[in-house]
Amino acid sequence: MNTTIRGESHDEAHDFWRDHATIVTRDAAGSVLHGFAVLHSGTFAEMVRLMARMPEADRSELVIEKSGDRSYGPQEAVELFARSDFPL
Repeated sequence: MNTTIRGESHDEAHDFWRDHATIVTRDAAGSVLHGFAVLHSGTFAEMVRLMARMPEADRSELVIEKSGDRSYGPQEAVELFARSDFPL
């Protein structure tokens, strides 16, 4: 968030990881009622961490839906988790 009250600058990388995200089954992703199929909810970083730490068989049918209508599959989650700018 960019505020002029404290003179803070806008940090897009920080915002990227703090966006809201959910983990849903691949079948529920993008459907009108996907809100009822949410398995986990939190920040994008939390959902990437959670999915990347799951056994491969458990995450194979899941996707992360990030605010802004973007979905990330299991392989993308693992790759994001390995990035140097991933928050600890």
